[in-house]
Amino acid sequence: MKNREERPTNLDRGATQQVFDFGDEAEPTLPANFLRPEATDPAFADTPSLSVSPDADLMTQVVDPRNLEQAWRRVKRNRGAPGPDGMTIREFESWCPEHWPAIQQQLLDGTYRPAPVRRKTIPKDGGGERLLGIPNVLDRFIQQAIAQVLTPIFDPDFSESSFGFRPGRSAQGAAKRVQQIIRQRHAHCIDVDLSKFFDRVQHDVLMSRVSRKVHDVCLLRLIGRYLRAGVLVEGVIQSTDEGSPQGGPLSPLLSNILLDDLDKELERRRLKFVRYADDFVIFVRSERSAQRVFSSVQRYLTQVLKLVVNEQKSSVGLSRDCEYLGFAFTGKRVTITVSPKKLKAFKRRIKELTGRSRGISMQRRLTELNRYVRGWIGYFGLAQQFDLFVNLDGWIRRRIRMCYWKQWRRPRTKVRNLVRLGVPLKMAILHAISRKSYWRLSRTPATRIAMPNKWLANLGLLSLKQLWCDLAPLRGTA
Repeated sequence: MKNREERPTNLDRGATQQVFDFGDEAEPTLPANFLRPEATDPAFADTPSLSVSPDADLMTQVVDPRNLEQAWRRVKRNRGAPGPDGMTIREFESWCPEHWPAIQQQLLDGTYRPAPVRRKTIPKDGGGERLLGIPNVLDRFIQQAIAQVLTPIFDPDFSESSFGFRPGRSAQGAAKRVQQIIRQRHAHCIDVDLSKFFDRVQHDVLMSRVSRKVHDVCLLRLIGRYLRAGVLVEGVIQSTDEGSPQGGPLSPLLSNILLDDLDKELERRRLKFVRYADDFVIFVRSERSAQRVFSSVQRYLTQVLKLVVNEQKSSVGLSRDCEYLGFAFTGKRVTITVSPKKLKAFKRRIKELTGRSRGISMQRRLTELNRYVRGWIGYFGLAQQFDLFVNLDGWIRRRIRMCYWKQWRRPRTKVRNLVRLGVPLKMAILHAISRKSYWRLSRTPATRIAMPNKWLANLGLLSLKQLWCDLAPLRGTA
């Protein structure tokens, strides 16, 4: 998914869960450089919707102890990387109880000012880079608390065709919905790509939509400050006059609030569509309709929502050629499969993890491999490709046998290990002195006898086929 935070190698796994007391306490003495009591400018000016509603005290709900405890559990479970201040989740646990009363008072007074986010770039599958903004743990905590208060306000009115970052919805649900639409003989697909959506969101356009249902001026100003907090790039703070940086808990909800207007417009036109965050596809029955819809939707996005459409990556084509969220839809029965691009990326990653020249132990190699395989099949377990996962299983096992063969290195070591694992001495010697490649020898009778499937399973190697079978309920009616 697009809104995932960078995870460091020193994850705070196994750390003791500390329970914070978010009740009212006396304000402690804080470092001079921590508190910033000065107020900021409003998130946007000259907007009538900023008038205070008597019953709209949402900031009090944000700092409610029950809401804060739930927000902390979510932040703790996500185990994000440190922000610009370098504070980890574990360090924040001991830092927060002393400083929270003063921070809470700043939030209620409207004087709290978020810190800039740390810039992190990650490569995209199709080339280029995606820009992430990693907030400090404190700001992630506050954003999560805000998101928990705003979600019940906005989510019930979101479109049924919106699946991204919503309770009870997932990418698998979006893929199933695409399958249903194509089966209804919508033969043409419009795939619209928004160019750097999270980096080009106009703050005034976004905040005007937030203020339709949020009338708490204090909360609106805080959201505006988060949008304008800036980004730290190589030690230099850069202003953020536009965009909602990916990486914080609040960004996905804000994206759904902005694009909900698009959903309502498509529903008004009675069009079939599926949207997951900023990734959406529209389905029609004829090519002529597809061209007309693409032009009108492009105008709406650019003129009303002030977004930029990437015409090079946007396309109009047949539904049978559609690839969405890593899934492809093939055949007359519109079977959900893993897209060729994602399958290629999976094999490339497996080759990296099972590279025979990596100087790591086999136990660590298997641990890393299992972690990746479990996550991958957890996402693509919706695909109806039993034979594919069986073949991938065999390929992965062969690569593990190749790693063991390379690790044994010397002929004498190979003979000793082969005989110990049940290979006849003569066969072991012939294989040990062979000059054939490691890959070729990983599929010989000796290596299969010495390292059968059951032996690899006992070492802890997970089976894609078994994991796929365990996920049968996920496929349901797909």
